[in-house]
Amino acid sequence: MRAIPVSLAALAAALVLGGLAQAAERLAGARPDISSIEGGLWGEMDKVEAEARTRGDLNRDPALNAYVHEIMCKVAGPHCADLRVYVMDRPYFNASMAPNGYTEIWSGLLLRASDEAEVAYVLGHEFGHFVETHSLERYGAQKTRANVALAASVVVAVAGASSAAGAATSGEAQSIIDATRGTIDLIYYAQMAALFRFTREQESEADLLGQRRAGQAGYDVAAAMESWRGLIAETQGSDFKRVRRSESRSSIFDSHPLSADRIAALEVQAKTLRAGGERGRARHRAAIRPFLPAWLRDDLRRRDFGQTLVVIDRLAAGGEDLGVLNYYRGEAYRLRRGEGDLAKAREAYLVASGQADAPAATWRELGDIHRRDGDRVAARAAYETYLAKAPQAEDAWMVQDSLSSLERSS
Repeated sequence: MRAIPVSLAALAAALVLGGLAQAAERLAGARPDISSIEGGLWGEMDKVEAEARTRGDLNRDPALNAYVHEIMCKVAGPHCADLRVYVMDRPYFNASMAPNGYTEIWSGLLLRASDEAEVAYVLGHEFGHFVETHSLERYGAQKTRANVALAASVVVAVAGASSAAGAATSGEAQSIIDATRGTIDLIYYAQMAALFRFTREQESEADLLGQRRAGQAGYDVAAAMESWRGLIAETQGSDFKRVRRSESRSSIFDSHPLSADRIAALEVQAKTLRAGGERGRARHRAAIRPFLPAWLRDDLRRRDFGQTLVVIDRLAAGGEDLGVLNYYRGEAYRLRRGEGDLAKAREAYLVASGQADAPAATWRELGDIHRRDGDRVAARAAYETYLAKAPQAEDAWMVQDSLSSLERSS
């Protein structure tokens, strides 16, 4: 790579520093000059936000959105009016907050959070990036490279649900998107990854800021450590050796490395903060309960059933929603089909069937298992229960056919 002329590099750096200074001086609620570095970033993020409002995976449920917005406002305080939060139905642990106030929180995060305090900590973490202008620093660095090299490209690898590891990562995202080389989704994720892939130092800074913000909002600061411990446990539970051996990461953008050092830093700070505080377990579960079936189905599509089982175990620890959770535990074992998994699936479905909230599909799966095991009586009873509970199901005719076959052979 050829050397960069000192004068050109200095000029680009001056432009970036000037933009950062302007951001620091800007009052809450004021838009930056469109000709500034920050103004350019705001313009780009306005476009991404407009795209988010039209996406099919935007969760528009008023109660869920109100719940998340309330937590964000507790954490953000006076900046609440500057922020707009969008709940996206995506099965990964991720949240982000852009300099223009555009905020996303993904269903995978809400599913994995044990309580409201953990959600508050993560939103506080993202608010830390916001108030410290980390994404502006990232954007400024990209602009510097573009001005100096006179060329840049986006290099992003977003793995879908069929990824062997069930996770997605990104390379270093530059400032120019080659729209002819990807789909609309790829461009969308590239724009996000370019701004929200922070340095380790920035992540550590946001960790501590987020914990302090959550504590000031009245939440238990211990939730910060528990959130990351849960994600590390999930990584260690992966079905894939390369995931288990890698440094734990929680984000689709590969930007949140999890380590004992980060947790230790949070533990040290927690000793200096007010002990106790709200956890909000019941309120959080009530907010996400209507979405558990859909979000767990999405998580299974990632094809890392070991990780999904860890998530289900964490959700089941409080003894709630055991019908739904055991049904999807059974689904994870059934789909994985490892040694002993079908027996574990059968046991999970049986446990689910004893709960009032068990999905009707529990009895369809039990019918299939009993039929395969040669227990015609149990299979017939399970199929009949399924048809009684879900007479309008799309596959009702198939189950009826299986039932008729059992009756003919008896």
